[in-house]
Amino acid sequence: MDVIQLFADAVSYNLLGLLPNSYLGSVVDFFIFDLIKIGLLLLLVNYLIAAIRYYFPMEKAREVLSRKHWLPLSYFLAAILGAVTPFCSCSSIPLFIGFLGAGIPLGITFTFLISSPLINEASLYLFPALFGWKVTVLYNLFGILIAMTGGLLIQKLNLEKYVIPKIFVFKSKEDFKKEKIPFKELISLFFREGNKITKSLFLYVVLGVALGAFIHGFIPSDLIEQYLSGESFLTVPIAVLLAVPLYANSITVLPIMEALVNKGASFGTVLSFMTAVVALSLPEALMLKKVMRWPLLFIFFGITIVGIIIMGYLFNFIF
Repeated sequence: MDVIQLFADAVSYNLLGLLPNSYLGSVVDFFIFDLIKIGLLLLLVNYLIAAIRYYFPMEKAREVLSRKHWLPLSYFLAAILGAVTPFCSCSSIPLFIGFLGAGIPLGITFTFLISSPLINEASLYLFPALFGWKVTVLYNLFGILIAMTGGLLIQKLNLEKYVIPKIFVFKSKEDFKKEKIPFKELISLFFREGNKITKSLFLYVVLGVALGAFIHGFIPSDLIEQYLSGESFLTVPIAVLLAVPLYANSITVLPIMEALVNKGASFGTVLSFMTAVVALSLPEALMLKKVMRWPLLFIFFGITIVGIIIMGYLFNFIF
């Protein structure tokens, strides 16, 4: 990631001559960094999924993961996998798409999608020093609970019909009638399959990252502070709804969060804002729209928003 950041800095500051602290410089730097990072993740995941689909009996995996006695463990493991992958909301999408393409049950894939940005490097490594172990443990437990509950609800609602299936067309051994294919040809096949999926999604990645870069560079932090400092009962949902259009990772939001807490803003409100910023965003919605229809997208956002609001009120009550 450091190499990508150095390249982004070189293009925006050295090649284009933009000032590092300027709004436009921040926008261009953010766009280049995130586009390369997410694009590479998308390529890598699609190549791997093409290979896995060829060698691995996905029908058997789906059958095992769908068994009732496996379900609680499957959802928990998906939440833990999300917790140990330090991705923002958009960076977690390539793996989410890979899970969909592999035929993993919908609720389990959404558990990962919710958990991955929700439980992040800030909540795992920086919260103890800034807010103490009690906040750290409670937040991460709530994050796992929100992710698992969201995934279970989506699975119970039987929303598979809102996934766009034509995106996920990977060849398996059955497609070749189990004929023996030379290894070099298989590598070429996996690259073609991965490239096909990546090309169908990449325009949406570009649009999503461009929107995220614009928001990152031009939304002033003073505006955020103005709305999060209130003591009204509605401050928590306002904070969450204000955060949804934004796009940033947890490290970027953490200084704003710390400043607001020091100014006396209620902890649950500020925590809800940070959680919504890293877990949900308009750029994420743009990318997900390519692989699912609006009803599923609205339900995913709605369930996550409600979970974050409940968490905010609970933290305000506890602290």
